[in-house]
Amino acid sequence: MTATQVSARELFRAAYENRYTWDADFPGYTADITYEHDGKVIHGRAKVGADMKAEVLDVADEAAQKAIHGQLWETAIHRVRRDFESVHGENTFSYGETDETGAVEIIIGGKGEGDRYQLRNNEVCMVHRHIHGVVVTIYTHSSHQTPEGYLSHRYDSVYHDPKTGEQKGEKSDFEDSYTQVGKYQILNQRIIHNPESDRSDRFTFSNIQLLNKATT
Repeated sequence: MTATQVSARELFRAAYENRYTWDADFPGYTADITYEHDGKVIHGRAKVGADMKAEVLDVADEAAQKAIHGQLWETAIHRVRRDFESVHGENTFSYGETDETGAVEIIIGGKGEGDRYQLRNNEVCMVHRHIHGVVVTIYTHSSHQTPEGYLSHRYDSVYHDPKTGEQKGEKSDFEDSYTQVGKYQILNQRIIHNPESDRSDRFTFSNIQLLNKATT
């Protein structure tokens, strides 16, 4: 399937549906968490329910608790399986440029006016979206393949002011690793590096156990 054979909408839909997500039977999980930040090592417990809500337990430091919760929430929200039409039904799709790597630009109109993506090998390799008053741009550099779809492995993100184009905060480089627990791929490590300040955070999840859905 190539860009010349299908509509921009069809090409984008195929990549959207190729993402790895958790099915309706996902029961949630618990894990031990080790958070390494600014020379400190903090240990605690984490829980993500079947409803995708995250909890951080046994972490007294409020900033650390917030950082861990943020990563759990962000990871879980990307695993939610949502029908393409419910997310993009009010958008229009058109082709933009194709770069030297073969990445095809998809320009969004309609409800998502101003957003754009790049697709390569049936994967979304660039996201440029307006979210909560800022523009986030994410480039994916490598991915992890599973029989149920792909997961981003190495990627970077940066935020800009949508009106002025001014950068908001530092650019962040991410490296994610996953482990299979039961039939599900669960994040077991995320490293976030800020090249401008040369600082890194590491979140390590171990002893991952699926919950009994009947009790969650």
